[in-house]
Amino acid sequence: MIKQQPVLISINTSWNIFHFRASLITALRNAGYPIISAAPDDAYTKRLRGLVDAHHPLPMDNAGTSPLRDMLLCFRYWQLLRRVRPAAMLTYTIKPNIYGALAARLLGIPVIANVSGLGTAFIRTTWLTRVVMLLYRIAFAHVACVFFQNAEDRDLFLAHKLVAPHKAKLIAGSGIDLAYFKPDGAPLNAAAPLAFGLIARMVWDKGIGEFIDAARIVKATHPQVMFRLIGPHAVKNQTAITEATLAAWVAEGVVEYLGETDDVRAAIAAQDCIVLPSYREGLSRVLLEAAAMGKPLIATDVAGCRQVVVTGENGFLCAPHNAQSLADAMLQFIALAPEARAAMGNASRQKAEREFDEKHVFAAYIEALTAI
Repeated sequence: MIKQQPVLISINTSWNIFHFRASLITALRNAGYPIISAAPDDAYTKRLRGLVDAHHPLPMDNAGTSPLRDMLLCFRYWQLLRRVRPAAMLTYTIKPNIYGALAARLLGIPVIANVSGLGTAFIRTTWLTRVVMLLYRIAFAHVACVFFQNAEDRDLFLAHKLVAPHKAKLIAGSGIDLAYFKPDGAPLNAAAPLAFGLIARMVWDKGIGEFIDAARIVKATHPQVMFRLIGPHAVKNQTAITEATLAAWVAEGVVEYLGETDDVRAAIAAQDCIVLPSYREGLSRVLLEAAAMGKPLIATDVAGCRQVVVTGENGFLCAPHNAQSLADAMLQFIALAPEARAAMGNASRQKAEREFDEKHVFAAYIEALTAI
């Protein structure tokens, strides 16, 4: 493609673009590609405008399943693409992947799609799963390529013939900036209680219910151990946890809720172990961040988590949907000597350096754009 023409990046929130694609946008702009964005306006839109060459507000019903609203979204994409005429479009999350790609197909605009996680529609097999598969099959019929963050998601799409084999490519998620996310060198206070932290959007699919139940189990024998939740709670998601539920957990004394943070590094640094009992991920961003910062990890043995955590090496894997299995992993971690916990943290950093450097991800995007 010609570098003077812009590349449009579209995701379901401005927050998502700013938090997870800022490094990619900077790398592509440094490589000579003008970048414009399209996403619903939110609290991060102003900051996003300072990152891209231009931003276009794009209303989107992220949690809804209304066919009429989704048809309207497809029309909005068509209007926008016809007006700005990007040389290529990068899409992430279900609705941009499907309706952005469908609109781009009508206008002959190449699309590089990203399956960064399969979401609720694939975690629970329902009528919606079948509809989403059909829409993916249609939308991905004419894309330039599709990046997957783990082999299991890719193989599922191939098995259901949702994408052609030669278009399905693997990348290490969004990668990780190893200079920005690094061990802070300050040891945690050995006299302080151990702290387990879960950093995620407050939705049930992240395994937050299991985290709470596991905390109750652990606190029965280790009442001094701390459990912390960090992340936004006012999210548009079918499995969102209500503010009242969070408040009840805090009142019970089982967990601290620390809210959202703009710089997750301080939140990671303050924990002895980062926990993610998610039901499924693309390639967990928070596990990559925590690994790069040299933290031991506990996560479920599911796609997008098992790629980062190796039991006995840099943490522990537990069974999904199983609070007792999660509690057992936490109790194993508690029983470790401080030196063994430090060794797990070092192993996390080494794994991040070997496998997840974001420079490899940037190179894959540039190669895909060059091929258009």
